[in-house]
Amino acid sequence: MIPELLYSLMLFALVSSITPGPNNLMLMSSGVNFGIRASLPHMFGVAIGFTVMIAAVGLGALQLFKIWPATFDILRIICAIYLMYLAYKIASSSAPVKRSDSAHKPLTFLQAALFQWVNPKAWAMAVTATSVYAADSSLTSILAVSLVFGVINLPCISVWVGMGHHLAGFLNEQKRLRYFNILMAVLLVASVLPALIRGT
Repeated sequence: MIPELLYSLMLFALVSSITPGPNNLMLMSSGVNFGIRASLPHMFGVAIGFTVMIAAVGLGALQLFKIWPATFDILRIICAIYLMYLAYKIASSSAPVKRSDSAHKPLTFLQAALFQWVNPKAWAMAVTATSVYAADSSLTSILAVSLVFGVINLPCISVWVGMGHHLAGFLNEQKRLRYFNILMAVLLVASVLPALIRGT
């Protein structure tokens, strides 16, 4: 990959990884409710799961969408339904969570990794990254794009967990936490509406 293209890819990975989206909003919420250490599997699940997703999209899923465009529309509907469900779960959670409470747990590594496949922003990022920066569809280009995203994505999403962790003290009150969770639910829906509407 030529240096100019690599720098452009790195900038795209940085901007798309650190801006608000379902992953970052959920990680911030996890940081508030569970702390940094308990949120690590969630965080690594996002980073590694998304890296694998980019490779999978570049190696085959993108071709499937070109052959059968309707499959992408079906995927968007599934994504929308699942994200509305997640937004409801976040908004309806209003009681301060004790971090020793085993009844409330953050997403596991596998759950976070699998979530990438129903995350519209992740799909938009993966399709854009592979179609623009691995246009030749070669294995080397696809793996290079995946690697760049893997390296840049993890520190970006960790910022959101850290922000949530630092907000936990302020939100350790039922009323404040309820408002916070409702706001996170609204932002979660708002963050994916453009991708769902545009079909990207």
